[in-house]
Amino acid sequence: MESGQHTLVERFEGVVARFPDRVAVTADDRELTYRELKHRSAAVARRLRDAGAGAGSPVGLLVPRSSGLAVGLLGILMSGAAYVPLDPAHPRERIAWMLKDSGVSHVVTVPELADSLPGMSVEVVELAEDRAHGPAPEAAQPLIGPSAEDLAYVIYTSGSTGLPKGVQVEHRNVVRLFDVTRDWFGFSEEDVWTLFHSAAFDFSVWEFWGALLFGGRLVVVPSATARSPRALDELLRAQRVTVLSQTPSAFARLAAAEERAAGPLSTLRVVVFGGERLEPAGLRDWFARHGDEHPRLVNMYGITEATVHASYRPVTAADTTRSGASPIGVPLPDLGFHVLDEDGRPVPDGVPGELYVAGAGVARGYLDRPELNKERFLELEGPDGTVRRCYRTGDRVLAHSDGGYGYLGRTDDQIKIRGYRVEPGEIEAVLLAEPGVSAAAVVAHGYGDGDVRLLAHVASDTPAYLLAPRLGERAAAVLPPYMRPSAYVVRPELPLTPNGKVDRGRLPEPAAAVAPVPVDEDGAPGPTGTERRIVQIWQSVLDLPEVGRNTDFFDLGGTSLSLLRMFARTNEEFGTDLDITVLIEGATVASLARHVDSALSATVSTP
Repeated sequence: MESGQHTLVERFEGVVARFPDRVAVTADDRELTYRELKHRSAAVARRLRDAGAGAGSPVGLLVPRSSGLAVGLLGILMSGAAYVPLDPAHPRERIAWMLKDSGVSHVVTVPELADSLPGMSVEVVELAEDRAHGPAPEAAQPLIGPSAEDLAYVIYTSGSTGLPKGVQVEHRNVVRLFDVTRDWFGFSEEDVWTLFHSAAFDFSVWEFWGALLFGGRLVVVPSATARSPRALDELLRAQRVTVLSQTPSAFARLAAAEERAAGPLSTLRVVVFGGERLEPAGLRDWFARHGDEHPRLVNMYGITEATVHASYRPVTAADTTRSGASPIGVPLPDLGFHVLDEDGRPVPDGVPGELYVAGAGVARGYLDRPELNKERFLELEGPDGTVRRCYRTGDRVLAHSDGGYGYLGRTDDQIKIRGYRVEPGEIEAVLLAEPGVSAAAVVAHGYGDGDVRLLAHVASDTPAYLLAPRLGERAAAVLPPYMRPSAYVVRPELPLTPNGKVDRGRLPEPAAAVAPVPVDEDGAPGPTGTERRIVQIWQSVLDLPEVGRNTDFFDLGGTSLSLLRMFARTNEEFGTDLDITVLIEGATVASLARHVDSALSATVSTP
């Protein structure tokens, strides 16, 4: 068969036949071989079939990071259905909306998350612990799996109309992604991959199948480890990871942790960047320590609608001295890039234009969005006269004379936060639902050291100290964490363009920004002095006038990057060596102060 004419299930079963006893998944200090993973997944598939799912139907997948995530995902595909990933960290209301919009009638989940689904019109298929790790069931009659043209998954992305939209991706779209990139990377059964990203983020598709389609081992990264660069560094060493996928901002934090560790990450052979604009200048220190041969660093521009990755560009030390557009390289062999002006005409090399991606990676389209599909999924005639289906990306790029491309930014207001696409319009629609708010504009605001957060400007006569907490509660009820504004600027009115739209270029500086949560009632720092000093650090890092001792760092607008800066400042201030993982029990001033005092006490008492 030609590339892309197999299904993911067929390819996986071929790997099982070759490597039945190799470890497929490592998670929670447990391992599943390929044979065990297939048998457990097949059991889930049969339960889904018995419950009436399968044959092209969408099935929800609500499972935390564990080996059960792999079992559930594969089980859904083996049943013939498509999986709809649901992140347990997302608000219940958002999960309910996605279930209804996608037409899901069955959800594969675990007992501890099943309680979050009452009231939703779905049948729960529980992935119990004994089914995920107990003895493999006896072989049964083979299942009739999907075809290459069937849906593999529906992943939701932010929508400019105020609601997320589901991107439909077929089996053949994913299979050909690995067929056309295999020679570049040399993937094999010797590779160890990490599942670092949420299953609701399409980078996870690359991680999951990159391991399991080649007989490699997939290491599921716990959520707490993903938030701690030092813990991630330790996991990469302990598991001898060879292939790592990261957004540039996440890799910057890992690189800083690796620099402080007792030696390089010697087993890494390739790091794949995606999800965000890459600025090669930020890799100078890394290249100074490692060179650019081992590991290789590769930038892969991509979009969910073109199946994860669309281009390939090795990054070298020489790139760190160049300025201008972010290098994204050449399109994958079965894709074509077309750079067009506002009237849809090709532009010459070196002239910016909007990127249209054509070829085998282009997804089926948005689920039940016919008008949007007409706007974004188009038929385009190439230089050779061949008409190909393409996706209009909204990204501004320019073509180089050597055949490569450079990324410049967006043609619209879309924002990238930690790799996730954020349409400001979706957030603004939530804020406009609050009584007394007449206008809203959400923008990305830099807070130094590469930290980017969402800032909401709203027009209202309600005082900011009263309105910001209400808006924060409203956002937390329906938006995932990465889409919640870190702070609010409240004014009687926002500047408008002549045609009546908010003029984003004239929005005021956030000097009077207010955090979305108030200082808690017992907000005064404790008498020991430790809390007072930590409060001052948090006020500086978060650029806030007040910080409560029992208010969560992330509720105050903190991000993973600002958390790292806060921790570095704290350790410097007190002479401690605390790791971010101490905040698993609570990211508050009070909790951190207890750990600082404990560390200082241990230091003093050590002979």
